[in-house]
Amino acid sequence: MDFIDLKSQYAALRDNINARIQAVLDHGQYILGPEVKEMEAALNAYTGARHCISVASGTEALLICLMALDLQPGDEVITSPFTFAATAEMIVLAGGVPVFVDIEPDTANIDATLIEAAITARTKAIMPVSLYGQVADMDAINAIAGQHGLTVIEDAAQSFGASYKGKKSCNLSTFGCTSFFPSKPLGCYGDGGAIFTNDDQLAQACREIRTHGQSQRYLHTRIGVGGRMDTLQCAVVLGKLDRFEWEVSRRLALGEAYRAKLHAAIPGLQLLAVRDDRDCVWAQYTVFVDDREAVQGKLKAAGIPTAVHYPRPLHHQPAYARYGRPEDCPNSIDTARRVLSLPMSADLTDAQQDQVVGALAQALG
Repeated sequence: MDFIDLKSQYAALRDNINARIQAVLDHGQYILGPEVKEMEAALNAYTGARHCISVASGTEALLICLMALDLQPGDEVITSPFTFAATAEMIVLAGGVPVFVDIEPDTANIDATLIEAAITARTKAIMPVSLYGQVADMDAINAIAGQHGLTVIEDAAQSFGASYKGKKSCNLSTFGCTSFFPSKPLGCYGDGGAIFTNDDQLAQACREIRTHGQSQRYLHTRIGVGGRMDTLQCAVVLGKLDRFEWEVSRRLALGEAYRAKLHAAIPGLQLLAVRDDRDCVWAQYTVFVDDREAVQGKLKAAGIPTAVHYPRPLHHQPAYARYGRPEDCPNSIDTARRVLSLPMSADLTDAQQDQVVGALAQALG
């Protein structure tokens, strides 16, 4: 069993993907070819956002947004410590200071009720992370940002396709940033990502920054980066889009089936909460267990692959320890000790899911 079954997905989409890749090989426009604008237009239509700017990765998307905001040395960006390092990494690389706010213990997303207390005169932006495929409480976060004149950047690397109060992730705040890393809900076959915004000026800034700050060829009006998404990777995403709505619905169904089966087989097992006003596309299906290493060992022996997203919060990472005290964010610390991700992808079969549930029940006794 694969942790994420990309082989079955490709088998179902082989003709579409191969034809898309062949078209790029035939026209030879490997940088900013026609598939780039085609993909951006398709994703605009999907999310409802006015602008989609494809970029080299989800990580690059965060950096470019911060650069578009003209983040200055010492400016603070409020975010969650329970996330992949790229979230804080880009804040620091842009010259900013990550300010960590603890998570909700049941969703593992940033606790919006704690954000206002972390705002200072140096705060420039709030960067909530839509972890595991579920969006944070964006209305509350946007309201706080509006009161204090701050920008909100949704780190939606794991939540493309998810909905919040009838709107799509990536179209919920000033910026939405997603990733097309192969394991994500909508993935390419390498690195890729996108920025979404409804602000015309910020969109133009992001387009210029991604191409070395050029407003036209060899006219560099901003400091920029080499942040374009390859035409071939855009072609792969286009090859997957016809099936994407089905994949999202399948992820939602598998998430609900996991919940029902795990509750029945392992009463008392703590699962991630999904709020009533949103859904979760389950980039990872994650549960809480004690003695995680032993449980993982038993599952491995039973042929069940697992992963941990993430084993330590960022303020416990050597590179980011200076941005918090070890005892800060206790919910993040406890969650990092207990989370365990199970096999999840749109092509996971019901029989495979039953196998996972049965093996976890045995592992937990």
